[in-house]
Amino acid sequence: MKCQHCEKPATFHITELTEPSGPTVLHLCEEHARTFLSSDGTATPASALASLLAKQLKMEKVAEELAISDKKTCPICGISFADFRKGGRLGCAYDYVAFEDDLEPLLVNIHGALAHTGKVPTNQSGSPERQHRLMQLKSEMKEAITREDYESASRLRDKISKIELDDESSWTDDALEEDMDEDQDDEDDTFQADPPIV
Repeated sequence: MKCQHCEKPATFHITELTEPSGPTVLHLCEEHARTFLSSDGTATPASALASLLAKQLKMEKVAEELAISDKKTCPICGISFADFRKGGRLGCAYDYVAFEDDLEPLLVNIHGALAHTGKVPTNQSGSPERQHRLMQLKSEMKEAITREDYESASRLRDKISKIELDDESSWTDDALEEDMDEDQDDEDDTFQADPPIV
């Protein structure tokens, strides 16, 4: 079907239901649809429809931008933005940096903000650094037990319980270094048994 104003193919078919005599159908090419939609500024149902169709015309530009975004890939995991759009999952944490410009509008659209504003999980106490330090100390304690170095294991156990019970100031590197210095001083003051008499 051809446009009602020129010989180009009609790509927009607009049906207006505002006339009492019945619906009015317009068959327009893209160029004439743009002029029709931009010239109609009245507050009628047709203008509401016109604004929806104008958004559809803008989507063509968005599709071109999306084609450019789809070619981007993460240098760490190799996932492309097209793969993310298909599967809905990112490949690694670095993807938030690699696709930052494309993800920000998406996150704002879905969540309404770029920063987390909700509750913090109750089962995870403290910052990720604190959790990492606890896991590291627990691993060291297991290794000490495997080596049958029970003194080191007990010191590590005490550090773990201190970190779990105290605030974040007790698990910083400075505080832990002070603990290590205290442990070494304690070792110097430990009771030395007399050698057995033979």
